[in-house]
Amino acid sequence: MTSTAPPFRRDRLLHGLIAVSAFSRAGDTVWAVAIAWTAVRLASPAVAGLVVAAGTVPRALVLLYGGVVADRIDALRLMRLTNLARTLVLAVTALLAWTQHLSLGVLVAVVVLFGVTDALYNPAQSTVPRQLLRTADLTAYYGANQTAARLGGMAGAVVGGVLVATWGIGAPASVDAGTFVLEGTFLLLVRPRYALRRAVPESALRSVAAGFVHLWHTPVTRTVVLTLSGLNLAVAPALDLGVALRAVNAGWGAHTVGYSEALVGLGATLGALGVIVVRPRRSGRWGFGLLLVQGLAIVALGLGTRVVLFGGCVLIGVTAGAASALLGAVFSSVVDEAYLGRMASVQALGDDIFMPAATALFGALAGAALSLPFVLFGGVMAAAMALVLRNPVIRGLAPALDAPRPDPVAEA
Repeated sequence: MTSTAPPFRRDRLLHGLIAVSAFSRAGDTVWAVAIAWTAVRLASPAVAGLVVAAGTVPRALVLLYGGVVADRIDALRLMRLTNLARTLVLAVTALLAWTQHLSLGVLVAVVVLFGVTDALYNPAQSTVPRQLLRTADLTAYYGANQTAARLGGMAGAVVGGVLVATWGIGAPASVDAGTFVLEGTFLLLVRPRYALRRAVPESALRSVAAGFVHLWHTPVTRTVVLTLSGLNLAVAPALDLGVALRAVNAGWGAHTVGYSEALVGLGATLGALGVIVVRPRRSGRWGFGLLLVQGLAIVALGLGTRVVLFGGCVLIGVTAGAASALLGAVFSSVVDEAYLGRMASVQALGDDIFMPAATALFGALAGAALSLPFVLFGGVMAAAMALVLRNPVIRGLAPALDAPRPDPVAEA
């Protein structure tokens, strides 16, 4: 007897997985808000920034190894173990916070441990859709997952601020630990439906090297992975730093920054929902085309009135939500299944390594002329997407719309 996936609209397992992932995303956002707030209260702004960013270094160091592990062993088992580790870290943190004063050193240690677990969990998670879904349903899954994650993140931001302001960091740690318990319990119920070809057993360094060799010799995968890996380098500095700089310079007030973040989240939700309804057949053309528009929206953030700024935030959100769903499905279906974890690691590595430099460059350019970094970063992104769209293979990329995959996992 074999296990195969039902159509996505009737797939209760996937619906449940999306729901618990959204709760986990909400918990992560609750925790992120709590960490930032607590760090600012315990240290200077510069030190607080280092505390918040402390997880990026260990994540970058471990990320490639996480991809190797995800391609070699049962990814769902790895997710369960790392989820358990994160739950224990948060439980200990909550206990310390409720019973004694939480030091800056403990906060740094927790952030570092989370960076390590993310480096193991995220590549494994990237392989799961290929194990559970028919290829034709990848776009719908990524759209629904993106929508739920955005809603969870928006709710978590509000709840996190209330919890940490009212009860301190112990309450957010407890809530986030609870969401991990929920997610971990659900993961125990998930079994793969389709077998993935596993990587050849070899040393970690050889396996990492084999991943880069595969990337170099597979043009379509190389284009998809490398293009996706650098996308946040343009938009994140503009949203995280640029909007605040514009608000201060124009005297628009801190609430403008909050409204801008909310509009990005709302736009992303609408964009992801739109993909579920429309489901364009040429995901590559639509996805990279939307990212070209996003580059132009980044330029708009630095020009004109507050209304233009808000409009640019909505447009960035819509294009991000829709493109993430479309290109996530393309990534999952195009990449050789034996390299999914390693390619996901490479894709994520760019942000961890280059984001601090990109943000610093954005700030330096803004010091010369406030509109300059918006025009430069957005223009480069739009030009890069236009170059990608000249490739006919990329324009034709789409998840296969065929019957269920022919390699189901036999049920016990």
